[in-house]
Amino acid sequence: MIDLKKILVPTDFSEFGQHALLYGCELAKRFGAELHLLNVVQDAVAMFPEPNMMGTSMNDLVADMQSLAEKQLEEMPGLPGSEDLNVVRKVCVGPAFLEIIRYAKEQEIDLIVIGTHGRTGLKHMLLGSVAEKVVRKAPCPVLTVSHPEHEFVMPT
Repeated sequence: MIDLKKILVPTDFSEFGQHALLYGCELAKRFGAELHLLNVVQDAVAMFPEPNMMGTSMNDLVADMQSLAEKQLEEMPGLPGSEDLNVVRKVCVGPAFLEIIRYAKEQEIDLIVIGTHGRTGLKHMLLGSVAEKVVRKAPCPVLTVSHPEHEFVMPT
């Protein structure tokens, strides 16, 4: 029997992540599971290799990004019927796929529900896929949710 106690929904606050959040919330309700929301802030050094390029310190930039992400996470899930969920919110800094996998291991997550951006071809090759790397390396099952051609229907 499948028993989900902890469900992780990594989010980048995009509409793709919102679709995964719908599934994560519904599964958490159905199983009475704890819902973990995780946002990973990209390390500023990876984004701006030249330290003085932005005119501000990298530490300040990362701290500002973390603070903004924490505020956004506090408003989530914000979906009807999600008020009774037990929600854990976390912001990490680093490569997204690595931090997601690390968090899943540390928290003993039972299922990861992650949105996909649906990139193909050159964009996929250049940008890579966080979801694909998570699927390959995760310590637990992963449900990938792509942008739907049809809407998710909540059972009544």
